[in-house]
Amino acid sequence: MPDKRKIAFITGITGQDGSYLAEFLLEKNYKVHGLLRRNSNPSYGNVAHLRHEIEFSFGDLADPACLSMYLAKIQPDEIYNLGALSHVHESWLQPLATADQTGLGALRIYEAVRNVTPRSRLYQASTSELFGKTKIIPQNEDTPIHPANPYAAAKALAHFDAQIYRESFKLFISTGILFNHESPRRSPDFVTRKISLGAVAIKLGLKGGRLPIAQGGRPVINALGKLELGNLDAQRDWGFAGDYVEAMWLILHHDRPDDWVVGTGQVHTVRQFCEAAFSEVGLNWQDHVVINPEWNRPTETGPLVADASKIKRILGWKPKTSFKQLVSMMVHSDLSRLS
Repeated sequence: MPDKRKIAFITGITGQDGSYLAEFLLEKNYKVHGLLRRNSNPSYGNVAHLRHEIEFSFGDLADPACLSMYLAKIQPDEIYNLGALSHVHESWLQPLATADQTGLGALRIYEAVRNVTPRSRLYQASTSELFGKTKIIPQNEDTPIHPANPYAAAKALAHFDAQIYRESFKLFISTGILFNHESPRRSPDFVTRKISLGAVAIKLGLKGGRLPIAQGGRPVINALGKLELGNLDAQRDWGFAGDYVEAMWLILHHDRPDDWVVGTGQVHTVRQFCEAAFSEVGLNWQDHVVINPEWNRPTETGPLVADASKIKRILGWKPKTSFKQLVSMMVHSDLSRLS
């Protein structure tokens, strides 16, 4: 008998969001395909535990021919474009690569869908960074876009092109303007995971080769055993990534394509995240955190806080995990891992 399961194609499947989404869809009996970069030793990242349940296609968002080839072969019912260079700090160091993968990469997918699988439903991962230096608080789907860094500018290109392709070619392209969402699977390059790892490493007295390392090759804590951070007053709306992938799925199952803000509606500072994380391991964060101006952004955004009333009202989505539960989850996961 033919396999009548729904088919989903996920770019960025090895990342935080891609892994939670793959788990979510597999639980719903989807046939899940993922785009994976080819190298001599393939890295399955956060979906290593699912590698035998997912069908991987080796390719890159920079190659439109391979995208068209895979869509023609797979014929997905749903496409989730989560692939991007998604670190704001790195986007200042690699602005051209960020523009190509994050902005033009999305455009290549839209073109492939238009030409090969125009009936596929496409979810485009947008971001609260689109709002940048806005003075409007909180932000919703009608808040003007004002990018403040190269990553946000690349996402703005992808976001506007999603709207253009939706209106011009009648494609089902929806965007999720997701506010900050974290988890134990977040890369140590992001401040929330850096804090949870730093608190645990300091609590356990780790040194030298036992220190957790960020992707850039730098230890999470410095040679003096301190956690280096930038702007402690930066304010964000932090939620749990596992809750947000459900929103992605609901967005694609609405009867028409649209733009959707997804967030908790609650704002916290980096300082508050530090306080909560260090208290989970019985430490006073002020004794262990130092400011390093190197980690300050050239242009700070925010405060970014979601007005997610639209998705709550129409799709019935709401976050299940509180800020305190999120921090505790991340710290205790790192404690288990590093112990």
